[in-house]
Amino acid sequence: MKDSSTFSRRGFIAKSALAATGLVIATKSSWGFPAIIKNYRKPNSKIAGVQIGTITYSFRSLPTDAESVIKYCNEAGISAIELMGTTAEAFAGAPNVSTEPMKPFVPGPRPELTEEQKAERAKKASDNADWRSKVAMDKFEQLRKMYKDAGITIYAYKPNAFGVNNTDAEVDYGMRAAKALGATQVTLEIPQEAGQTKRLSDIAAKHKILVAYHGHEQQTPTIWDAALAESKYNALNCDLGHYTAAGYNAVELIEAKHDRIASAHLKDRQNPEHGKANLVWGSGDTPIVAILQTMRKNKYKFPGTIELEYEVPADSTPVKEVGKCLEYCRKALETV
Repeated sequence: MKDSSTFSRRGFIAKSALAATGLVIATKSSWGFPAIIKNYRKPNSKIAGVQIGTITYSFRSLPTDAESVIKYCNEAGISAIELMGTTAEAFAGAPNVSTEPMKPFVPGPRPELTEEQKAERAKKASDNADWRSKVAMDKFEQLRKMYKDAGITIYAYKPNAFGVNNTDAEVDYGMRAAKALGATQVTLEIPQEAGQTKRLSDIAAKHKILVAYHGHEQQTPTIWDAALAESKYNALNCDLGHYTAAGYNAVELIEAKHDRIASAHLKDRQNPEHGKANLVWGSGDTPIVAILQTMRKNKYKFPGTIELEYEVPADSTPVKEVGKCLEYCRKALETV
């Protein structure tokens, strides 16, 4: 079953052409007005009251240093982002952090680490923990300003600092850094270990920041319930594409949990009957149009996060594809 409001490529091109013409007109008419000039070429992906953003992971096949991510967002028209840890930590001078393109995922079992590799990994983890426990927040505040000046809000921060093996000092760092970046939430995968959500939410309460849990196909309508009952600082970073691939109704989820959703990932996956594939938006079973229109109708405040996971066509780029996903959202939200 396809999304009920599938948009044609021809319509997308026509609308893009009109938008480009409007930009030229606005540019000519705004010359000499400082307030308008200041915002010239800044992106705006808040549509009909619904904030659309993306996650750094969408650009994983490209360098993800702080400056490059700003460039990608501006080119795609994105004005809000869930920032992954490597981008911010590299900017702040962390050791053992790479913003080089990620290697393509290879399915299958991973080779077992040698003792030397295990020792090297443990040393890096120790160095990272030490750096995180001592780092000042000025570089994170500088990064926040840099993004704000480019017209981009950082609403979520996802460092690899919230695992069961991370120290309390690392967890505390992650939440302090999120606040310095201007984020309202930190995000991580749903923990499997008993007590971890309580541990995280207790530290979050000190910083008054949400801990939003992300899921894949293990998501169910009730998987977050125990964490939500523990603390008002626990929340959902649900993935509505994976939720569809797990066989559930994404619109029902956001209607039931909207007051505890901090942010929601958007992608178009097939349901189990159709194979669960990750597809170009409008080709799968995830009801993206209905999701967005429900968010608009009910004035839900949480952002929708474009997470680009389908295969990028050979004649395109991740930045262009994120822009196409944003245009898909725009048409859905501007449709009466």
